[in-house]
Amino acid sequence: MAQGRRKSWMLAGVAALVVLGAGAAWAIAGGGNATPAADSDTVKVYKTPQCGCCTAWVDYLRDEGFSVDAENVDQHELNTIKQDAGLSRELASCHTAFVGDYVVEGHVPAADIRRLLEERPEVDGIAVPGMPVGSPGMEMGDRKDPYDVVTFVDGERVGTFSSYHQ
Repeated sequence: MAQGRRKSWMLAGVAALVVLGAGAAWAIAGGGNATPAADSDTVKVYKTPQCGCCTAWVDYLRDEGFSVDAENVDQHELNTIKQDAGLSRELASCHTAFVGDYVVEGHVPAADIRRLLEERPEVDGIAVPGMPVGSPGMEMGDRKDPYDVVTFVDGERVGTFSSYHQ
């Protein structure tokens, strides 16, 4: 991610906490049977309070052993966070997260986040564009639509990180 963009989203998060107050954010400690992620790999999630699938994704990450700091913001602020993170409309989903030096957009599986943090590719982040049924947080019975986790730089897709085509 471009150094200026990194600073921009970090400043946006700090500004949001200052404007909304500490009560607007909460931490969800890692749990479940999965191996916890390192403390430095806390996933900071921005989402709207009305979005149930975003909350389901946060719960999923917690169950997978991640430390998650989720913050409810209004849609305008979420759109600004996405724009500041360099996300294009083509990459967008309903929530935006940050972990390490990366942007994680949408319903990305925990295994892909772990792989991203392990391999540290030269990208701004990974995304699951849209809201594919069957992705984490978007479960609907046995239905599983095919989807890709894509890599991006400067808001442009540059590759496929993982494919889920059951």
